[in-house]
Amino acid sequence: MANNVYGDNNVGNGDIFSTTMTGVPTYHHGNLRSTLLAAAENSLRQHGVGQLSLRELAREVGVSHAAPRRHFADRQALLDALAEAGFARLHAELHAALAAAGPDFGPRLHAMATAYLRFATEDAALLELMFAGKHREGADHLVAAAAAPLGLMHDLIVEGQEQGVLEAGPPDRPGIVLFATLQGIATLVNGNLVAPELLDGITRDAVDQFLRGARPR
Repeated sequence: MANNVYGDNNVGNGDIFSTTMTGVPTYHHGNLRSTLLAAAENSLRQHGVGQLSLRELAREVGVSHAAPRRHFADRQALLDALAEAGFARLHAELHAALAAAGPDFGPRLHAMATAYLRFATEDAALLELMFAGKHREGADHLVAAAAAPLGLMHDLIVEGQEQGVLEAGPPDRPGIVLFATLQGIATLVNGNLVAPELLDGITRDAVDQFLRGARPR
């Protein structure tokens, strides 16, 4: 289940919520921005980006149609905020996976790949929004947000080269191969071409083959 990266909405912090039929908290007072973002991510996961609108989110969380514009000037601002929060959550999940994996490069690479593919398959629409947004003109804040999780992947490749597990050279080359492999697996699963229950085994096989192909010659 996705972690909440939008803020703490507990009653103990002064926020009071009821629950809608969809299970999304209804806002009464407190942090409206975080509530709208959580509802938007839930809608994105269930219905895709096409049905996201500030008006519908306002209705869902129980505020006036004008209230969301105090935090998001327009729909694009909402989408950018979702993408930025998505990169933050991806970074946190990759960092946690690496921290729990120990010092050896092989298990660390497996852990990172597994965490990335879990995110990419459980939140496919969000990941697509994240990468599409960072390439939009003027989206420098999303480029900066993406640098954190992508930097972890880059640093892991460098780590493997320094340990002599991966062939020396520009780290971007094996990094692109690895990233393309993971994206390809996610596309197959998200497109229902590979059953989700096969994901863990395919991930292990893909990482093992990457390690064999990228080892020093």
